[in-house]
Amino acid sequence: MMGYPVDKIYEEASFIAYYFHWTHDQIMAMEHRDRRKWCEEISRINRNLNGEKDRPPNPFDVFK
Repeated sequence: MMGYPVDKIYEEASFIAYYFHWTHDQIMAMEHRDRRKWCEEISRINRNLNGEKDRPPNPFDVFK
């Protein structure tokens, strides 16, 4: 069984910490699925705030 890539974990953790200012321990205590869901929600919020809810997803929105 292959584990989740470490670089993706750091990417998710950095993304959440940047927007929500949660601590490393809080973020790393989450299940992978929960971290991904928060990343998706942050991206959705940003798209809505930027008036992009009807636009195609950002190619740099890696949390889809």
